[in-house]
Parts: sequence; C-alpha cells; structure tokens
Amino acid sequence: MEKQQQEQEIIKEQVHNEKQENIKDTEEDTNDVKNESKEDSIDELKAKLEDKIKELEELNNRYLRLQADFLNYKKRVEKEKELIYAYASEELICQVLPVIDNFERALDSVDDNHKEDSFYKGVEMVYKQLMDILKKSGLEEINAIGEKFDPNLHHGVAQEESSEHEEDTIIEVYQKGYKLKDKVIRPSMVKISK
Repeated sequence: MEKQQQEQEIIKEQVHNEKQENIKDTEEDTNDVKNESKEDSIDELKAKLEDKIKELEELNNRYLRLQADFLNYKKRVEKEKELIYAYASEELICQVLPVIDNFERALDSVDDNHKEDSFYKGVEMVYKQLMDILKKSGLEEINAIGEKFDPNLHHGVAQEESSEHEEDTIIEVYQKGYKLKDKVIRPSMVKISK
C-alpha cells in the first residue's frame, strides 16, 4: 500500500507538474498575446492621440479666428459709435444753415450808418454766439474766394471770362459751403473764371 501511495503521490506530483507547465505555457501564450495586443493598443492609442492633437489644433485655430473676429467686431462697433456721436448733430446743423444764411443777409443789408445801432449790434452778437456754438460742434466754413475749383467742396453754378484770375479760380460765392468735421454737408455755390 505504501508503494501504491507513493505511486499515487508520484502521479499526483507529475499531474501537478504537468498542470504547472501547462499553466506556464498558457501564461506565456497569454503574455505573448497580451504583448501583441499591447503593441496593437499602443499603435491605436498613438493614432487616436494624433487625431486628438489635430482636432485640438483645429479647435485652437477656430478659437483664435473667432477671437480675432470678435475683436474686429468690437473695434468696428466702437468706430461706428464714435461716428454716430460725431455726426449726430449733422441733421440739426443742416436745418440751421438757412437760418445762418438769413442772419448773414440781414447783417449785410444794413447800411454803414446803421451798423452802430444797438439793434444791429445785438443781432450781430446773437449771430456770433450761434456760430461759436456751431464751430465747437465741428462746423467750419469752406473757403472759396480765390481758391481753385474743387468739385468735392464747391458747386459751380456760373462761369465768367476773367483776365484777372487763372482758369477755374472761384471769383464769387453765391452761398457759403460748410463742413462738419471732415465731411462736406453743403458745398459752396460759386462762380468760376474761364
């Protein structure tokens, strides 16, 4: 019996050893598969990482473009706002220009001997106050007499032969022209020499 037990023990040990070897072989095979799988996974992960990096770069570029567009938008809105404030009074000033013309006609129509009257001086003072206020708002008269005709500033309504003036020189102003800041709001109506 002892021999049988020993044989059984030996058989058990051999079976155990074979199992251990099978386990080792299986583990090695599994490790080989895992290593191959890991290499495949690493390649896949690298590809995914590259895709994500490209996607991130695209998103970053889009972000930078959007940021630049927004800054340009803010600048444009600010500039438009400044222009609106700068020219907000344009319509009102254009409506006041005929009143200025009438003031000037009234002041020019007074005889020299009445220019010392208090009424004349009062009207002249009101005219000067009005012009000062308008000048502070950016209104300026367009100089015309003796200047070369400029279609951007002047509106030619008559021509006259003149040996005293060069050709296209303004010799008479029928109606004064005005600019509001840099914008012509009314061109001067002028007579030009031929």
